[in-house]
Amino acid sequence: MRDTGPPRRVRADAERSTARILEAAEAVLAVDSTASLERIADAAGLTRVTIHRRFSSRKALIDALSARLNEQYLLALKQARAETAPPAVALHRLTEIIFELKISHRFTMDLNSDSLTGRPLLSREAADGLDALFARLYAAGAITSADPAWGRQLYLTLLCEVGGLPEDAPGLNSAGNDPSDKAGARTDLLVTTVIGALGGRNGRATAQ
Repeated sequence: MRDTGPPRRVRADAERSTARILEAAEAVLAVDSTASLERIADAAGLTRVTIHRRFSSRKALIDALSARLNEQYLLALKQARAETAPPAVALHRLTEIIFELKISHRFTMDLNSDSLTGRPLLSREAADGLDALFARLYAAGAITSADPAWGRQLYLTLLCEVGGLPEDAPGLNSAGNDPSDKAGARTDLLVTTVIGALGGRNGRATAQ
């Protein structure tokens, strides 16, 4: 039997190095969007030779960050059980995850947003997944809008607006919200607003 141990270890080492580079790049570029590959290598604790071996140019690195963000969107849909959980529950969980991504992937999310509307730019697969969730919300009677694409566009627009609210915004400090849980308050505000705008009862989603 052929020994495949060393090549596997090499691949695993390469994957770990790539992950470290991407994590460091996200953190460094969020502070300084003009940072060089060399500075990112230093932040990752890797040699400059290593980062140039993984990414031939700064553009290649940024493209990899964008691809990773798209994978995170698809993973978010899966983690929220967008296809199987009660749709209102899935929408709430999905929103929580995306707000977490806005913190951990701030540079890449800003980079992959529409320059005019600020809406996140999704891959076709991620957009289809979100459309399917809004179709499920309609089928469950949680909303009256039958156009899932409109629901998606409204959701992404409000995601940008709610995400940009200052910490002391009235909508984030309404009765019943934990003052220390700003991410939770943003999630509640966004979901309530979207459901209401799409014809949900009292502007609130209910688990079906």
